[in-house]
Amino acid sequence: MTKAVNDTQQNPKVDPDDSSNRIKDPDEWTTGGEPMTGAQASYLKTLSEQAKDPNAFDADLDKAEASKRIDALRHAVGSE
Repeated sequence: MTKAVNDTQQNPKVDPDDSSNRIKDPDEWTTGGEPMTGAQASYLKTLSEQAKDPNAFDADLDKAEASKRIDALRHAVGSE
């Protein structure tokens, strides 16, 4: 067995067919209903200021809702 094949079998991160690290829809996150993280809150606040939309920031959003709001604001301010 070659080293590359052996590495792929032992390390799934080098397997190009591994889908476990793909980006998932926030609605499918198992922790999506938890409160947003500090990093999400900070980024969301910054983006809402850049978009000149102070109502875009809501401290009560959960992780999934914050992720969706961040994506929408990134699109609005052109930082994708």
